[in-house]
Parts: sequence; structure tokens; C-alpha cells
Amino acid sequence: MKIIAVLNGESGTLRTLDIAAFIADTEAAFTAEGHELHCEVTDGEHILSVLEAAAQNPDYDVLLAGGGDGTISAAAALAWRNDKILGVLPAGTMNLFARSLNMPQNISVSIHALARATIQAVDIGTCNGQVFVHQVAIGLHPLLIRIREKYNYSSRLGKIWANFRAMVQLIRHVPRVKTEAVIDGRTTKGVYSALAISNNPYGDGVLPVAPDVQTGRLGFYLAKPLPVSGMIRLFWDILRGKWRSNLAIVEDHARSVQLKTVTHKTHQFMSVDGELLPLPATLEIQIHPAALKVLMPEDVGQILIDL
Repeated sequence: MKIIAVLNGESGTLRTLDIAAFIADTEAAFTAEGHELHCEVTDGEHILSVLEAAAQNPDYDVLLAGGGDGTISAAAALAWRNDKILGVLPAGTMNLFARSLNMPQNISVSIHALARATIQAVDIGTCNGQVFVHQVAIGLHPLLIRIREKYNYSSRLGKIWANFRAMVQLIRHVPRVKTEAVIDGRTTKGVYSALAISNNPYGDGVLPVAPDVQTGRLGFYLAKPLPVSGMIRLFWDILRGKWRSNLAIVEDHARSVQLKTVTHKTHQFMSVDGELLPLPATLEIQIHPAALKVLMPEDVGQILIDL
């Protein structure tokens, strides 16, 4: 395969590396497996334009993106629309979609996993036409992001700590969003503190990661507004990976969701793969089964043995 790799040099992992040595190791790993690879390094300000140019280059079969969840989400949209295969190099702090693809979180191991990976078709979602690979959320999550971004962090542990500090503030300031939702033709109405629609249902655990991105289903999650004691219990259950057993959370699965915010305000936000965007009054969300071709590792254990 002919591969073009676009690396966000400001991402959480790459900015700590000797980037020239890393590129040399990456090229060697892909060459050893019979591939041709070209690397381009850019910064956060220019990552979108460089990804777009790479995705539209007819000389390459694979668009390999190295960065955080925002970079990977943008690359996935461009790969889908330009009929490219997506490679995901987990170089951010959380790497949620990379975890769904079973990518090793050690970046040195992941380049060998990608070099030996097979091509598989996985699901992606769209929200009002915009691609997402992880989730769309309104209520608590975008508010948590707004508060979290006030704190400085440069690592996964730092981000977890910033999330915890934001949770403490949200306990006494719970948002209330009145919505009407049509889930595969079934209508539900209510007032909620949080709503999330994920690309495939989440597994159990602390991180909201879909263990299977080939089910052809959205995960749909609602959380009711709670008093302080209830919010403390909810956040505690989330932090220890027991959120699914919390009675305040309602879970459903669907192929499409139409979501209307009844009490819509112009200053409200939603999060799409962790990026804050203005919240439209109506959201049309659907899943596209097997729409995105990706590089997916086969035997990570064998790679570790070989290394």
C-alpha cells in the first residue's frame, strides 16, 4: 500500500518525542512490510488543511493520522469522503477511537501494528451531516469540557484530574435540557442533565469506548437531573467504571435518532468527538454501517513478542 501519514506534532505524545527519529522508525516499519510511506508533520493550526490535501492526493491509498481524538475524527471524515483507508496512530491523551480499533496505546508498538494491519470496514456516525467516530453529547459533557479547558494539562493523568475538578463544579450546577427524541420511530420526551449518542454502544469500564465498531447501531444514553447526592453517586460510578448500573442512566440502541431541544438557547453547545460546537435546535443522527475502511491490527500479542 501507498500511505501518507499526517502527524500533529503538537499532540500529547508526539511533542515529547524526537520526531525525526520517530519518522525514521515508522518508515522502516512500513518498508519492512512491503509498504511505501511518506510522513508530513504539522501543527494544530494547520492540521486540517494538511489532512485535506493528503486525503485528496490520488497517489496514496491510505491516510494515516497521528494525533488526538479531534485529529482522528477530522481524518476519518476526509478518508470517508475521499474513499481512502484510514490509519489511526494514537498520539493524543485519551485516544478513544483508537482503543475501539484495538490499537496499542504505546506509540512505538502501534506503528508496527499498523504496518501489519488488515483492512476492515467499520461504522461511522453523522450528526446533521458531520461525521463522528466517538460520540455526540449535549448537557453535562460539553459543559464539563468548557470548565475543563480552563485548566492546563499535558498528559492523560492531567486530563483525568482536570475532568475531576470540572465534575466537582458541576455537582451543584447541573444543566437541565428538555428534549424530544425519535429513536428508530419511537418517541420519548423528558428533561435530562446529559444525553450522548455514540458510534456503537459502549462497553463497561471507566473510559467510554465501544469495544465493537461493527454492530451497525448507535448507543443512546440519557441521564436524569439529580440532586447533589445523586450527582456525587453518578460521578463516583463513572470514575470506577460502574456507570451502567446507575439508575439515573437510561440506555438504548438505534440506527437513527432525531433529537429536538425544546428549550433551545443560542449559547448552548454540543460536543462532537470532544470538540465544542454550537447546539442546533434539531439534530439528525444516524449510523453508516461498514462505511469507513480502516487499518486494524490482528495480533498485538505477536507484535510485542517480535519486538
